[in-house]
Amino acid sequence: MYNPIAANVLGTAGAVCWSIQLIPQIVINYRRHHTIGLQPSMMLLWAFAGVPLGIYNIVSGFNIALQIQPQILTFLSLVTWAQCHYYSSKWSLIKCVLVSSAIGIFLGGLEVGLIFALRVPKRNGLQWPLILMAVLSAVFLSLGVLRHYWDIYTHKTVRGISFLFVFIDALGDLTSLVSILFEKHLDVLGMVIYGSELILWMGVMACGGWFNLKPWIERWLKRKEKEEPQVMPLEEDQIERRNTVTGHDIPSSTSVFRTPSSEDNSVVRREARANQVEV
Repeated sequence: MYNPIAANVLGTAGAVCWSIQLIPQIVINYRRHHTIGLQPSMMLLWAFAGVPLGIYNIVSGFNIALQIQPQILTFLSLVTWAQCHYYSSKWSLIKCVLVSSAIGIFLGGLEVGLIFALRVPKRNGLQWPLILMAVLSAVFLSLGVLRHYWDIYTHKTVRGISFLFVFIDALGDLTSLVSILFEKHLDVLGMVIYGSELILWMGVMACGGWFNLKPWIERWLKRKEKEEPQVMPLEEDQIERRNTVTGHDIPSSTSVFRTPSSEDNSVVRREARANQVEV
């Protein structure tokens, strides 16, 4: 099933998804002005995950998109982490910028140093250091998502996280996983990395359907049931009020047009006719 064109296209699509997946989350945090439910530890773990992932992709000689993607992941994760502390921990903007920048500089320096260090064993045919980097990235990414599972279990709802972000990230996992199937050599480790995170995101979406979507549908159905019976009582009440002001002494179809004022006028006319007869 080797197809280099399909592998490159799908791999690039996965890299693009993994590069922009946090943008919807950053935007929704800014619009809501809070990050309640979003776990800052998840974002920090993802920032750490970008380091071994970047080392693995660069030393392995992957395409430019895959080499840049981990750096974008780390940067956006640190931005989201800073948002969590700005809105929830009430850090000042200056403190958020300084702390997140310091962490980013430290992680960047660590990555550059390990890239040069691990190129030596790779040239000598030693693969386990690179495999360790791939495993570490998968562990950090999975731990970040699992941290959100604890929040779901505690509060019985999926809160704080953008489902668009979840969908884009899961789509990146899926396209990357499929791209491996079109490679010349099947990368089992890569399949485990992308497949494990894809399963975790599918679980988050399933929890969202159960805890968020299902109650919303039930409330909507109950609201519709309460609105429908209000039509008949309203009509009956109008009919009852109308009967109180209509005349019932004349059993004809014209009685529905009779009013108290019209009854008074008819009495006056009858008395006038009676007076004429007496005269």
